[in-house]
Amino acid sequence: MQEIHTQAFARAGLIGNPSDGYNGKTIAFSVRNFSASVWLTESANIEIVPHGNDIDCYSSISSLHDHISLHGYYGGVRLIKATIKLFFEYCRKTGRPLHGQNFTIRYDSAIPQQVGLAGSSAIIVATLRALMKFYSVKIDQVVQPSLVLAVEQRELGISGGLQDRVIQVYEGLMQMDFTAAASQQIDGFECGSYQRLEVSALPSLYLAYRPATSEPTEVFHNDLRARFDAGEVLVRNAMKQFARLTDEANSALQRSDSEAFFNAINENYDLRNSMCSLNPLHSEMVAVARSQGASAKFAGSGGAIVGSYKGDDQYRNLEKALQAIGCVVFKPDI
Repeated sequence: MQEIHTQAFARAGLIGNPSDGYNGKTIAFSVRNFSASVWLTESANIEIVPHGNDIDCYSSISSLHDHISLHGYYGGVRLIKATIKLFFEYCRKTGRPLHGQNFTIRYDSAIPQQVGLAGSSAIIVATLRALMKFYSVKIDQVVQPSLVLAVEQRELGISGGLQDRVIQVYEGLMQMDFTAAASQQIDGFECGSYQRLEVSALPSLYLAYRPATSEPTEVFHNDLRARFDAGEVLVRNAMKQFARLTDEANSALQRSDSEAFFNAINENYDLRNSMCSLNPLHSEMVAVARSQGASAKFAGSGGAIVGSYKGDDQYRNLEKALQAIGCVVFKPDI
């Protein structure tokens, strides 16, 4: 059997995040500059090949410290194991027969880690795609993001929302509605309503991340979930405002109003800042970008920002200013 190769791309939350996990609305786009890849081939036994990020042998205690600081305590093997387990359970529950052949699976990822570009969910999406191809199983596209989220939440206890998984499954530019009125239950999973938007309607966008200030998404989301579940008025009202901003940004795109879209990006960050204690090194990135006349907000929950700019001269100034504080700056390939 020919080796199966699948990919999933990084993503950037453009408007509305982090309300996706809280019955809100968001707009996000896929970032084809970085991807996670999975290779699967038939073999005698089920085998998951460890990646360099999964090593448990170090040359010194300082190398162990540096490796964990960069990659966290877990590599991608646990993500792949959990995806295989939940895929099997889903197929059994929904009456999708699986053939008896076994496989060897391995992965690699070029997505910068722990900077809020959704590297972990990309590995899961790529794994799910490989499993569907290997077993010739079709899963409705609208269900796939919810299945991926279940891998992280149910199996691994990773907090988050549907946004990242939706854009990595659908790719391109998508608006997502997670409100109760727009959601439906399919195969035991809650699924939102997803609308494709025209990439050509977007203004000029940039992305930047600061490798030295990476942190796992759980650092942000775990605290926010507890506050939301406790009924904190500030957090619950903010989630409604994020949804409003998403509608306003979508409307701005439809009428080619780049100024209104610019303002929505900035308001998204200001709203997040009003309800959360943010990492000052992450906030510095936003401040520096704004000082150059660009709009700026967090692309996720780590050390990456996204925003719009006006013209090549402004982009060059933006790039120079952000690079001066240790950022990697680039234009996204959507």
